[in-house]
Amino acid sequence: MSAAVQATRLERRFKGGILAVAGVDLEVAEGEVYGFLGPNGAGKSTTVRMLTTLLRPTGGSASVAGHDVVSEASAVRRSIGVALQDASIDPFMTGRELLRLQATLHGISRKDVKPRAVALLDQVGLTDAADRRVGTYSGGMRRRLDLALALVHRPTVLFLDEPTTGLDPTSRLALWEEVRRLNGEGTTVFLTTQYLEEADQLADRVGIIDDGRIVAEGTPTALKAEVGDPTLSITLSEPSEADAALVALSAYESSIPTLPGCIALRLPRGSEEIASVIRTLDAADIGVSGLDLAMPSLDDVFVEKTGRRLEGAAESEEAALVAEPT
Repeated sequence: MSAAVQATRLERRFKGGILAVAGVDLEVAEGEVYGFLGPNGAGKSTTVRMLTTLLRPTGGSASVAGHDVVSEASAVRRSIGVALQDASIDPFMTGRELLRLQATLHGISRKDVKPRAVALLDQVGLTDAADRRVGTYSGGMRRRLDLALALVHRPTVLFLDEPTTGLDPTSRLALWEEVRRLNGEGTTVFLTTQYLEEADQLADRVGIIDDGRIVAEGTPTALKAEVGDPTLSITLSEPSEADAALVALSAYESSIPTLPGCIALRLPRGSEEIASVIRTLDAADIGVSGLDLAMPSLDDVFVEKTGRRLEGAAESEEAALVAEPT
């Protein structure tokens, strides 16, 4: 599979000698969703601006959709869609007017402009608000319009810069579904986000940037596995049986008592081992009243790699709760 986005020792130095991006290497395959994480000031927005031709690199090289971002900048812009967090939208125009203008600017034929706008408004759920001024739109509606504007010319690579920042959890989940649908149709998505749950839900692979350098990269599952094993918390029916339970579970090297009447086990194979644990306790005639399997999170990965939590970690947890089936 060929690369949709590729960077080699990509660098950006600003006046005063400030090195914002310090030799980034990355490769995003066609049809992949790549999550790009980093704290504020880490260099992720600067990297995206170079990849989208808005900022010229001062070192290294990069290509998007097979075109060099410096020597073939026009070809890159024709191939990509970009929805930036700080994009400026005329509040006095309607959603329909903005989409028609965007289509015209991209050179779409006059006969196709109107149906393209209609189709995109329906795609992002803004048909009923199409003829309202954008200044009356909610935050979620504006972000969906941003997405529609980025899709006018049917790009092969879509850059989304923190697309759900400031949205309520319900609006965030709706936008996630739209990203999944686009990716299912073959669009490559380069997603920068401060929400760990967003990256976990959407990304095939994740790259973490800190101090201008990639400090970790891999699938969410693989990155979490590097941090540690899943932990099974067992609540015993009789707290007094804790010592007996520890003896019965001695084959598990990390059998440790926690709260009175509770035991925690590290399970390298996660849920696959739960049945064996229950059978072991049952054979020892030890009752269990509760089980809770906790998996390592991307937040754990982020803390290990950068020494701090990501700004959106708390809101990611809120979104995760909303996403859980009731």
